[in-house]
Amino acid sequence: MSLVTTRRSTMTLFSGQDCPLSHMVRIVLAEKNINHDVVQVVGDDTPEELKELNPYDEVPTLVDRDLVLYDPHLIMEYLDERFPHPPLMPVDPVSRATSRLMLYRIRRDWYARLPDIAAGGRGATEARKLLRDSLTAVSPLFEQNPFFLNTEFTLVDAALLPLLWRLPALGVELPPAAKAIRRYAGKMFRRESFGRSLTEVERQLPGGL
Repeated sequence: MSLVTTRRSTMTLFSGQDCPLSHMVRIVLAEKNINHDVVQVVGDDTPEELKELNPYDEVPTLVDRDLVLYDPHLIMEYLDERFPHPPLMPVDPVSRATSRLMLYRIRRDWYARLPDIAAGGRGATEARKLLRDSLTAVSPLFEQNPFFLNTEFTLVDAALLPLLWRLPALGVELPPAAKAIRRYAGKMFRRESFGRSLTEVERQLPGGL
């Protein structure tokens, strides 16, 4: 938490125009219809205010009065607790722990491949293959519930959708064996809240899986 005091009266999200971690938070804000302002950060052009608020000088950063948060999963859980309707985490401890573990795996197993893909070269080819194979391996889980691991939309869905939306742009083509993920993604991309979460830059990305 930053010790810098902000004078903003409205909840504010400092968000990257094509930042998947920022996109996670924007999905949660849209799902809950939370009134907020967005400060779009373009590339490395970081506003001075953000540099003062966040010691890591990065997005997403959420400012809610005197509170400043800058880890996407921490931000999402804070929003879910601060605005409890609709709830985006299971109620019972076991299910909540399972959801948190999946959030950890999404970041560690899938999002961790994105820097290697962006770097290009042989490492990018290997990272694409690892990401494709890992997603394909969990595809059967998407056949068990309307949402990922749950009967309702949760933070796990919010964390996963920005990655799935970007797969075509990343050059990752899922095989026929991952058809359950394709169906899931198509349904989620049609959600009204998902549409509202997209920036103009993200709308221009090649869509569909």
